[in-house]
Amino acid sequence: MNIEQFTSSLEEKGISLSPFQLEQFETYYEWLVEWNEKINLTSITEKKEVYLKHFYDSITASFYVDFNKLNSLCDVGAGAGFPSLPIKICFPHLHVTIVDSLNKRINFLNQLSDALKLENTAFYHDRAETFGRLKDKRESFDVVTARAVARLSVLSELCLPLVKKNGLFLALKAASAEEEIEAGKKAIKVLGGQIEAVHSFQLPIEESDRNIIVVKKESQTPKKYPRKPGTPNKSPIEG
Repeated sequence: MNIEQFTSSLEEKGISLSPFQLEQFETYYEWLVEWNEKINLTSITEKKEVYLKHFYDSITASFYVDFNKLNSLCDVGAGAGFPSLPIKICFPHLHVTIVDSLNKRINFLNQLSDALKLENTAFYHDRAETFGRLKDKRESFDVVTARAVARLSVLSELCLPLVKKNGLFLALKAASAEEEIEAGKKAIKVLGGQIEAVHSFQLPIEESDRNIIVVKKESQTPKKYPRKPGTPNKSPIEG
């Protein structure tokens, strides 16, 4: 996906990028490739691939959820900043918080944020399990995102405790999500969520499958969740 295709594909979805925003994506790409030589951020480094599989793919969440109506976003295990930072570039009003367990990545994101001249961004070196228990963070975000971090039953325990009541949890998944959804239903319910929609589509050009699972937070998450670091992964809430 070259820059013209990227711009026109977003235009079709009602997202018009200014010269400054396009410059931000260019800077993002340059930083990603440069830092990737120092720390492992991504296996995708070819420019057309980055624009399609990282930038465009991240922004697809906004085709199904109106970010103009939301104020705060928390991205769990964002790695190199996906999906939250491409969304932030398109919707600059958002207050974005990223939680990642690797300090090297947080260091990269802090410096990247300055280079992109982003405002209202915060980066935390923490495990989602402990971050979700912090009083000022728990149940405080309009939307929480996670992109292919873990299976849905595990992700729900890492993300739903951070979502405020009536807020959304968005799980961005690559391949077919049917089995994961089936296995994750119990966890979602226990944690106070309800699956509102599953959007399945293909990325343009290469036509690879994508799924966005939209979970609405309907009631408070019981205090005992999230459990200790590592526990959700070892023994997910399934049944």
